[in-house]
Amino acid sequence: MKKTKTVYEGVPRRLDVFLSETGENFSRSYARKLIEEGLAKVNGLDKKPSYMLNYGDEVELAIPGAGKEQKGFEDMVVFEDKALLAVHKPAGIAVHPNAGGWEINPKALLLGEPTLVSMLFTARPAMAETGLERLGLVHRLDRDTSGVILVARTDLAHAKLAKQFAGRTIEKEYFALVVGRPSRDRDVIDCPIGFHPRVREMMAIRHDGAESRPAQTFYEVTERFDGFAAMKLLPKTGRTHQIRVHLSHVGCPVLCDRQYGGRSRITRGEIRRDPADEFVLLERQALHARRLRFFHPATDEPLEIEAPLPTDMSAVLDELRKYRTVSSAR
Repeated sequence: MKKTKTVYEGVPRRLDVFLSETGENFSRSYARKLIEEGLAKVNGLDKKPSYMLNYGDEVELAIPGAGKEQKGFEDMVVFEDKALLAVHKPAGIAVHPNAGGWEINPKALLLGEPTLVSMLFTARPAMAETGLERLGLVHRLDRDTSGVILVARTDLAHAKLAKQFAGRTIEKEYFALVVGRPSRDRDVIDCPIGFHPRVREMMAIRHDGAESRPAQTFYEVTERFDGFAAMKLLPKTGRTHQIRVHLSHVGCPVLCDRQYGGRSRITRGEIRRDPADEFVLLERQALHARRLRFFHPATDEPLEIEAPLPTDMSAVLDELRKYRTVSSAR
């Protein structure tokens, strides 16, 4: 638990907005959660997220698990050499500002909510100065998916990594907690994915869509619970929202997947079957990019990089193991 005290010296500003702009790099939704759980106080008193701070207010903040979930950029780095950088992206941080936001505009990047691109620009400014395409990013993760992301530090490394992703020679392993009872212990979901016919922000299984593209995801059930399951997933292709769309299609949506599962959070009481316990364990999709195995772009030697399971997903998994009896594999 990390505790800080800050005397506010600015113009009137919402408490949740102020906290999301601190150096902890967490999102506004996470800031609201801290406030609602009494971990952020003003002048020693509990306040609402909408409370307007005034000059001289003392803000006290306690961050549970600080140094694990809410990290600065250097704490996110899990591997680095002259050719390659690998980071463990927390949930709640977008990779880049928007779909067309690859242009390196220093002023635009440093304003607003932190993104992986803006953090890269600040922490490794030399990469931007060299004109690296997309600041070296060769793939991405959804905002609320945590896990490993690779960043090339040279143009040659970028080209080689991009070729491996395009050729599907990079092995990507994800971990997910899903709702429901998978009908098989392991299988390949082979269904084409295209744009949703009505909702622009969503994808869908489209067998007849003009822009549909083939998509395959191998899954293996690693643990079964009463109403839930843990899965290892190896996507063979890399379509937008692929794992989430495929799992929803087979009736086992990712837990807390707002778009494809119909819910955005789960409480401890729901798992324990105790309606009085409203403590929120998770409020983002339970999907984590756990491991990447590829050939190093400079040495051509095999390299494997892993990111440990984040504390929010670990907390849900612990509760499932304690309160939802694990059944044997089918």
